[in-house]
Amino acid sequence: MSASNDDLLRQQRSPKVTDFLSREEIRALTRRSDWRGGWAIASTWLIIAASFALAGWALQQPWYLLLPGVLLALMVLGGRQLALAILAHEASHNTLFNSRFGNNQLSDWLCARPISLDLYRYRSHHMRHHSFTGRDGDPDLSLVRGLPTSKVSMLRKFARDLSGLTGLKYLAGVALMNAGLLKWTVANDVQWLPREGRSLFSYMGEFMRNSTPSLLVNALLFLLLWGAGWPQLYLLWVAAWLIPYPLFIRIRAMAEHAMTEGSDNPLRNTRTTHAGWLARSFVAPVRVNFHIEHHLMASVPYYRLPQLHGLLRQRGLVQKPPGYADVIRLVSSAG
Repeated sequence: MSASNDDLLRQQRSPKVTDFLSREEIRALTRRSDWRGGWAIASTWLIIAASFALAGWALQQPWYLLLPGVLLALMVLGGRQLALAILAHEASHNTLFNSRFGNNQLSDWLCARPISLDLYRYRSHHMRHHSFTGRDGDPDLSLVRGLPTSKVSMLRKFARDLSGLTGLKYLAGVALMNAGLLKWTVANDVQWLPREGRSLFSYMGEFMRNSTPSLLVNALLFLLLWGAGWPQLYLLWVAAWLIPYPLFIRIRAMAEHAMTEGSDNPLRNTRTTHAGWLARSFVAPVRVNFHIEHHLMASVPYYRLPQLHGLLRQRGLVQKPPGYADVIRLVSSAG
C-alpha cells in the first residue's frame, strides 16, 4: 500500500487496488458463489410471483383496496424488473455465478430476456462504459448529460416516465434495434445504421432472430399466469416495464454518475449512494448503490460490495454516501 489516501483521491488515473487492499483481502472479496447467484434469481422471481398474487387478490376486492393493491404490485414489479436488469449486469461481469453457464445462458434467459435485454450485446456495451466512464466514448453518458437541470425540468422528466411516454419510446427503440435499424444501446443515444443493400425481409428476419428469445420467455410468463387463472395480469408486467421501470432506471443512473468528475479515477467519477429498505426495493436492488466500489473492482460480487465499502471507509478513501433524495436535489438544483 504505497500511495497515501490523499494521493489516491487526488490522482486523475485509476488507482491500483493493491495500493489499499492486501492480496488476501482481494482474494476474499472476489470469491464467487453459484448458490448465492441462484438464490438472487430465485428470490427475485418469488417476489414477482408474490406481486402477481397481490394483484390477483386486489382485483377481487372493493375499489378502495383494489387500487392501492394493484398500484403496489405495479411498483414492486417495476423494482423487480430493475433487479433482473442488475442481475444481468452482474452476470455481464461474470460475478453472479462461479460457472460460465450461470453467467451466460442461465442469466440471459432468466434475467435479461424477460425484460427485453440481450446479455451478450449488453456485456459488450457495458464494458465500454467501464473503460470510458464519464468521458468521451462512454456509451451511457447520454443518461446523465445536461445535469444539473431545474426542478421544473426534472418534474417533466418524471412526468414522462410516469405517463408511460419514456417506456413507449424505449419499446420502439428496442424494436428498431432488434430489426437492425438502430445501433444497440441501453442509453438515450439514437444512432441509425446504414441501410444500403438492406431489404424489408432482411429487417424482418433480423427482428425475429433478436426478438424471439424475449418473446418466448414472455409467452411462457403469460401461459403461467393463464394457468393460474389470471392471464390479464400479464398486462401488469407490461405496464410495469413501461412506467415505473424507466423511472427507476433514471433515478439509478443519476445517482451513479450524474455530476461526477470526468476522470479515470473511480473514486471520483462515480457515486455510492445510501439505500434504505425503500430504495433497495425500487431503485437500488442487488447492492447496485455501491457504485464506487463496483467501478473500483468490477470483479467483486454484489453481495461483497458492502464489505469493500466498509474497508474503503475505514481507510478514508470514501465518505458517508448521500441518500437518493440528496442526489435528486443536487441534479435539479439549476435555475
